Amino acid sequence: MARRSSKVIPKLTPARRKARLAGRRAIMPLAMGCVVAMLVLADRGGILGKRNLSDLSRYDGQTALVVYVVDGDTFDVDIPDGKASPQTRIRLWGVDTPETLKEYCPVQYFGPQASLFARQQLLGKKVRLKLLPHITRGKYGRVLAYVYLPDGRLFNREIILRGLGYADSRFDHPHKRDFADAMTQARKNRQGLWKHPKPKDWPYYLRKIEK
Repeated sequence: MARRSSKVIPKLTPARRKARLAGRRAIMPLAMGCVVAMLVLADRGGILGKRNLSDLSRYDGQTALVVYVVDGDTFDVDIPDGKASPQTRIRLWGVDTPETLKEYCPVQYFGPQASLFARQQLLGKKVRLKLLPHITRGKYGRVLAYVYLPDGRLFNREIILRGLGYADSRFDHPHKRDFADAMTQARKNRQGLWKHPKPKDWPYYLRKIEK
């Protein structure tokens, strides 16, 4: 039969128990600080992956030269998109213009006119970009932006007002109502594609609203 230890473990007094608890509480922030410091050093050293500037810090509020226009709502600026490309592709926030280049989609009604207007207004010009913090890129990797012309006009709104694009109602953003009002005004004045509107060519989300 095993002998029981005769050693008696002294009970902690309330004062000692309080002191031990205070010590543990003091150690926790120190330990967390050490962990954070190690993660920061690892990040700077490249252990956790490449450290890139965020889209907001790289593009928001920046003035950039438009070097290429894809179509009415998409163009390239001279700001490098990381190391992948010397340029960045920009997509207008809240605007949808008729297609002209997609292989699976024929040239749509007023697509060429929208592209021409974008080239006239943007190509070779310096524009100011404004991004939204909650989402900076679309599903195809293009940077989403409000684009301000050298004279201060918001190009996103201007192309809608000229009847060369639609106010995209699928996503919420600060200028959503303003863009919708611009489209209403363009329709009322029969501007651009609203001179002889063709519902069959409208985006699906607009056809749903009109029903």
